[in-house]
Amino acid sequence: MEETVDDPPTSAVLLDHCHFSQVIFNSVEKFYIPGGDITCYYTLTQHFIPRRKDWIGIFRVGWKTTREYYTFMWVTLPVDLNSESAKQQEVQFKAYYLPKDDEYYQFCYVDQDGVVRGASIPFQFRPENEEDILVVTTQEELETLKSINKKLEQTMKEQKDCWEIELLQLKEQNQKMSSENEKMGVRVDQLQAQLSNQGREMEKLVQGVQDKTEQLEHLKEENGQLFLSLTEQREHQKKLEQTVEEMKQKETTAAKKQQELTDQNMDLSKRLSENMIIHDVLQREKEKMEKENDYLKRENNRLLSYMGLDCDSLSYQVPTSNQGGTRQDPGLVFGNPYSGIQESSAPSLLSIKKCPTCKSDFAADVFDHNLALEQHLQTLSLNCPICDKTFPAKEKQIFEDHVFCHTL
Repeated sequence: MEETVDDPPTSAVLLDHCHFSQVIFNSVEKFYIPGGDITCYYTLTQHFIPRRKDWIGIFRVGWKTTREYYTFMWVTLPVDLNSESAKQQEVQFKAYYLPKDDEYYQFCYVDQDGVVRGASIPFQFRPENEEDILVVTTQEELETLKSINKKLEQTMKEQKDCWEIELLQLKEQNQKMSSENEKMGVRVDQLQAQLSNQGREMEKLVQGVQDKTEQLEHLKEENGQLFLSLTEQREHQKKLEQTVEEMKQKETTAAKKQQELTDQNMDLSKRLSENMIIHDVLQREKEKMEKENDYLKRENNRLLSYMGLDCDSLSYQVPTSNQGGTRQDPGLVFGNPYSGIQESSAPSLLSIKKCPTCKSDFAADVFDHNLALEQHLQTLSLNCPICDKTFPAKEKQIFEDHVFCHTL
């Protein structure tokens, strides 16, 4: 395995919390010759499972945390953990990355959580010489070896204690795992029962989905029919709207005609009102004229009685108008039988006065000449029935306009 530039997972876990017994390093030399590659052999215990980010580092003896590694290499995951060959693993360190001093170092297996799972005995990087073969005779070297031996014994004792503690922990974990396995078995049975129930419910849901699909298809067909019906209704509505628009136009035309007829009716009513007023005026004039005519007849009868003449006999007399002379009526063969009477009354008929307005003649011996003249003048004028204003008879149009002004 090649070394990568990525930093391995480390932690600040102290030595007291490490589990050195889960990985055992084998065939570790007391020293390695500098300039050459070295191979690290290690064995995985039964209860340890390696992971992808596990690594093996070279640490100087006396390290406190896993961050104090000198160099490291990623471990290779075995294909089959149950085989015997999977337990025996190795990793090779290149000479370029190895330490160059003669201090004591050791291999440490660190998992991806930064926890140390195993450590080797100390070793050095130095060349082999004859002094290593000779017996140590100096006191200083003897003390050094004793110190190293003491450190190794202490390390082995610590590892043994750790192994015992880890063994107890593994036993407890095994018991817990057994209990959890039993619980998981019960849980698996429950889950299988739930799965069976869910399978039946799933079948019901599938059947329900099929039913819903059929209903959806049926609804789509109904929707298509409703859409066609809606289209027909919209077309019918358009026709109705066109009909309504035409009826509105006809109604507008009829309203205009009705307005014109109303205006004409009002005009006719106005004219009728004017004609009614004129009719009333003329009717009153007629009644007045009839009264005056009756009065004149009575006055005429009175005058004739006063003159000693009969009204019926006057119907056969023809008055003369030529300077008081008499003229024989050509229609009478034997002459006028009342010529004597006519001649005797001629002087009274000749004494006639004229009307200043129409130049009509009035007899001089009329009993009340002024009253007769006044009545005659009234027949020659038109009196307003509303304000009593008098108009000449020849100004009849002005009189009618005046009466119409009172109606406005």
